[in-house]
Amino acid sequence: MPVPAQPIRLYRFGLSGHSHRVELFLSLLGLPFEAIDVDLPGGEHKTPTFLARSPFGQVPAIEDGEVALADSNAILVYLAGRYDEAGRWLPRDPLAAAEVQRWLSVAAGFLAYGPAAARLVTVFKAQLDHERAKAIAARLYGVMEAHLARGGFLAGPQPTIADIANYTYTAVAPEGGVSLQDYPNIRAWLSRIETLPGFVPMRRTAVAA
Repeated sequence: MPVPAQPIRLYRFGLSGHSHRVELFLSLLGLPFEAIDVDLPGGEHKTPTFLARSPFGQVPAIEDGEVALADSNAILVYLAGRYDEAGRWLPRDPLAAAEVQRWLSVAAGFLAYGPAAARLVTVFKAQLDHERAKAIAARLYGVMEAHLARGGFLAGPQPTIADIANYTYTAVAPEGGVSLQDYPNIRAWLSRIETLPGFVPMRRTAVAA
């Protein structure tokens, strides 16, 4: 596996699930990186310096040599394509790649507007519709639970970036009032990810159920 000439710089916020998915993938790949905390409460993400590397003012962002990139899913695609020569995490087969992309879309859609949004309400006091977010989460996890009944991972028998993109906000879903008690297949999937070599957990908050 290629390694960067110098540690990748990861701009993150400790309670951001988007940041964690990139940190988790860097760790699973065994890549050297430097984590740099961004002061979101202090507005650091709105400064010209930060906006130059992340135009929408969002974490995470990375710098890998001359490459500067924002958006967690885009970063996962980049890291897999750049450093996973075997194509394990982002398959090259068209159908397998499409299956991964489907779950990346889920992470940017149902996951973001469901469990992640519900957690924004309880952890960050965001002015969002909590009940709607929980309803979206229930729809998502009903589909995911049935999908995972066969075991394995989201896009096949081996883990891919589809799993990394959907892991964190699912693992901390109870912090947003979304219980995983009725989803044994999802809980088993979480456990499979948590046993991968190099796994690092997401920092939990006091509202965790």
